[in-house]
Amino acid sequence: MRADRFGGPALSLFRMVIGLLFLTHGLASLLGVFGGNRGSGDPVPLGEWPGWWAALIQALCGALVLVGLFTRPAALLASGSMAYAYFVVHQPEALLPLRNHGELSVLFCWSFLLIAVLGPGNWALDALRRPSGVAEVTPIRANDDPCRPDGGVSGAGARAGAAEPAHQLGLAGDERGEIA
Repeated sequence: MRADRFGGPALSLFRMVIGLLFLTHGLASLLGVFGGNRGSGDPVPLGEWPGWWAALIQALCGALVLVGLFTRPAALLASGSMAYAYFVVHQPEALLPLRNHGELSVLFCWSFLLIAVLGPGNWALDALRRPSGVAEVTPIRANDDPCRPDGGVSGAGARAGAAEPAHQLGLAGDERGEIA
């Protein structure tokens, strides 16, 4: 069993949970549901800067990240909005997130940055939008060697046509890595 086969689904689940949490946080502030803005039971007044606009970003980006549609740009916008929230709202009160109550902003900021960098995972609507024939970026594996002339992939995962065929190099079957 290969542990890397769980990477895509795990990333998808991580993305969905973070998106759902961000969506509910935004809806609480916009509509006054789930306890309302900061637990007051009330929504943020319409158009108020920056609270209403932040809640709108949270609801929209949270929904997009949840379903995996336009994931990278939505996650980048969400990450930036949480960095803004931390540095403008929380950090002036105290330096450390534990003292200024900015832990949630920091966690959302770094979680969305991770999603923006790594992508949506296997279970996303972005996978349906991708044109056929265009593959998703594949991470470098531990056994890849970028200094090798065949592109760094050894064994069964070698790229087709990346190196000279073994028969042109004059190698016998066992020297090509074949099992007799």
